[in-house]
Amino acid sequence: MARAGPGASTMKEKIIFCWSGGKDSALALNRLLREGRYEVVSLLTTCNEYFQRVSMHGVRLELLERQAQSIGLPLEKVFVSQRSSNEEYQQKMSAHQARGVTGCAFGDIFLEDLKRWREENLVRVGMRGIFPIWKEDSRALLGEFFALGFGTVICCVNDAWLDETAAGRTIDEEFIRSLPANVDPCGENGEFHSFAFAGPVFKEPVKFTVGEKVYRPVEVTHPADSNSSYVCPSSGPRATKGFWFCDLLPA
Repeated sequence: MARAGPGASTMKEKIIFCWSGGKDSALALNRLLREGRYEVVSLLTTCNEYFQRVSMHGVRLELLERQAQSIGLPLEKVFVSQRSSNEEYQQKMSAHQARGVTGCAFGDIFLEDLKRWREENLVRVGMRGIFPIWKEDSRALLGEFFALGFGTVICCVNDAWLDETAAGRTIDEEFIRSLPANVDPCGENGEFHSFAFAGPVFKEPVKFTVGEKVYRPVEVTHPADSNSSYVCPSSGPRATKGFWFCDLLPA
């Protein structure tokens, strides 16, 4: 059998990365880029159409764009309305697929229902899901995150789990030690969301300042609701009544 010469190269599978802007996304993307098995052609972020912010996280689009610029990958935004159906989401996802892209990667860790929801939607547009940190231990992931020099701040808090004092805090070992025993250290149950601003995936840190905190009740509908197209069902000590958002301002 003839062997490929030294100049031959293997074609990498083209994928997009579903970028939330948070710590899990940053760690998963870093894994993919280091392994080199895929060609990540762009970042894809779901944004709230009315608020013009990152869905669930509430981060300003200017900061999202600065993240992408520092990472060095093109950014594609999918704007979703407050009452979007799955069909509308699929259409918008499909419209943003680059030619030749066959997969979409996520930073999910252990939520089976969310993973299934993603895979079912991807299959309908002829794509598959890739999950670089799936089923890994949350504390081990945070250990890797800290060891690699990532920096992240909490931008959204679910009031079923934490109060407003958590919003705007930097995620560090002291913060993790302060968490109640029933809160996942990575916030995988939707306890909190974060904004990654430094680390090996960034050419330079994304500069910001911490602004005011805003509370949005979950039951309020468009145009003034929770800034979320997907809310993880709460299994916290009490029912989710709303979310605290920390407004991060570009510096």
